[in-house]
Amino acid sequence: MASTQPEKRVRGPKLEPHQIILRPLITEKGTHLSEREKHRAYAFEVNPWASKEEIKAAVEELFEVQVGKVRTQNRAGKKRRYRFKVGRQSHWKKAIVTLKEDSQGIDFF
Repeated sequence: MASTQPEKRVRGPKLEPHQIILRPLITEKGTHLSEREKHRAYAFEVNPWASKEEIKAAVEELFEVQVGKVRTQNRAGKKRRYRFKVGRQSHWKKAIVTLKEDSQGIDFF
């Protein structure tokens, strides 16, 4: 008998939590989002192959918090000029993770 649920599409190899979360994005805007009680959001640079479910599981395992929502953005690399040549920085993926109300915050420092 055939399953009614669609198959999950997986891109790339199976990733470990430390391979999914590459680094936190410490910016002025991100700091304001994380400090306020109503936002409780943290930004991370993540592996481009990672899905929202994988990002949620990785943050919960690495930082021992409860994640409420994950938003992702695929960011295009900027053009950069070096002397007479024009190049392009790498594309990257950004994840904004919102914590649940009863969860503790994440301390980066």
